[in-house]
Amino acid sequence: MAEHDDNEIRGALGRIDASDAGGHRPVGSRLLTLLAIIGPGLIVMVGDNDSGGVQTYVQAGQNYGYSLLWTLPLIIPVLIVNQEMVVRLGVVTGVGYARLINERFGRFWGRFSVSGLFLLNLLTITTEFIGVTLSLSYLGVSRYVSVPIAAVALMAMTMSGSFRRWERFMLVFVVANFLVIPLAVFAHPSGAAILHGYVTPRVEGGLNSTSLVFVIAVIGTTVAPWQLFFQQSNVVDKRITPRWINYERVDTVIGSCITVLAATLLIAVSAAAFGGNRLAGHYVDGLAVARAFGSLLGHGSGVLFAIVLLNASIIGAAAVTLTTAYAFGDLAGVRNSLDRSFSEARQFYALFAALVVVAAAIVLIPHAPLGLITEVVQTLAGVLLPSTTVFALLLCNDKGVLGPWVNRRWLNIVASLIVAVLLALSLILIVSTVFSHVDVAAVALGFAGAIVLGFAAVAAYLAVTGRLFPPRGVTVEPGPPRDTWRMPPLALLEPAAPSAARRFVMVGLGGCLVVSIALLVVKSIELGVHH
Repeated sequence: MAEHDDNEIRGALGRIDASDAGGHRPVGSRLLTLLAIIGPGLIVMVGDNDSGGVQTYVQAGQNYGYSLLWTLPLIIPVLIVNQEMVVRLGVVTGVGYARLINERFGRFWGRFSVSGLFLLNLLTITTEFIGVTLSLSYLGVSRYVSVPIAAVALMAMTMSGSFRRWERFMLVFVVANFLVIPLAVFAHPSGAAILHGYVTPRVEGGLNSTSLVFVIAVIGTTVAPWQLFFQQSNVVDKRITPRWINYERVDTVIGSCITVLAATLLIAVSAAAFGGNRLAGHYVDGLAVARAFGSLLGHGSGVLFAIVLLNASIIGAAAVTLTTAYAFGDLAGVRNSLDRSFSEARQFYALFAALVVVAAAIVLIPHAPLGLITEVVQTLAGVLLPSTTVFALLLCNDKGVLGPWVNRRWLNIVASLIVAVLLALSLILIVSTVFSHVDVAAVALGFAGAIVLGFAAVAAYLAVTGRLFPPRGVTVEPGPPRDTWRMPPLALLEPAAPSAARRFVMVGLGGCLVVSIALLVVKSIELGVHH
């Protein structure tokens, strides 16, 4: 990340002087500090409720009623654990996620992670512009007008040379996310049905291959690879240091809860609108939903949903595009900060602009396979997410990088379980995409069994070797104090120890990625030829 002349934090809602040492402070002062810090966690979470997210949630409500709401509370701990790890990496190391991967795992993995992210993000940005066209089409605006205006607005918001100004723009979109509340007022969803959906794991119509894949899609649309890259780089760009880490953790938790609340309301609104209606179970796209809301709930509801979809598309495009520019800057060693002017960070801003222009141009191509792009985005995100999370887990156990800030044992157990589940969901999604006639429920049951057996075997091994619990009477020497520890310059770090466990994880991860991507390429070519 770019170096700064001072360490002052200038947030959208306040500032913290470089000389502020933190420490104990009254409640009012803590709230002011939180307002200054808040931003990266809120934006990354709300940004993930993007065009694809909004459309997935309303499709869940239209096709499955309230029955998939139980998936949402399960997402909160996944979001918090994943994002807390990169928050810690950002505030302690002061460098971006892509650069850490490049330095600690080698150039191959650094380039692989960024190239995979680049492809996925370009396609994701394209889907955000698809959301722009769908939302504004409802208001009668041609895509040849709406897409260029949205592209110019994105560049203008981001390339102002002020992090604080950019963050203020983003928080406006975060606030606009709450327009889903008046939409819920129009739809009058059942509170009892929402509560029942939360606490009762079921799938309306029964669990089958189609519904199971959609359950995975609901979970996958809320947990995306770009989030890890974005929040770490954004935390560094904002100059947040370990003294403020707890405030950033609160920021992340608030963002997670708001994201799940918005997703809940979107599913509930759609379930209420389409419940018992002839359109139930017949989702088409966001434009069709806006028209249906306008017909069933009144014109105002259609307009509100169109604005919600537009807002989600803009904030999603802004965050995903910036993530790619951050990662490129990390890998190329160029200045990549929103507090730099265009003349100071030409390559950073040029890549941002190029991504926006290319994605917008793809959407404007007549007869472009936009449906295929959307499907590829969902599957590719599922392929890359486990590897991205594995890197975070390994880096958070690298004492050279985090020293006394490394993961505690309980967090490693939880994070490992999350990685295993995400990997299983990724493989299920790949198998179901490539082999459309496979029994997905049987595959999912097999993976669940493998996860249980795997964790049982590891626990047994650790218990036998005495590593599961430390022997009684053994005292562990305290390490360096956390408050003053910072990662040394990357050039001075000793290479990461190539342990057998790490080699096993990397070889296994590489094999899964190669097979998954190969299958995805073959399927994409098949779908493209058919289209």
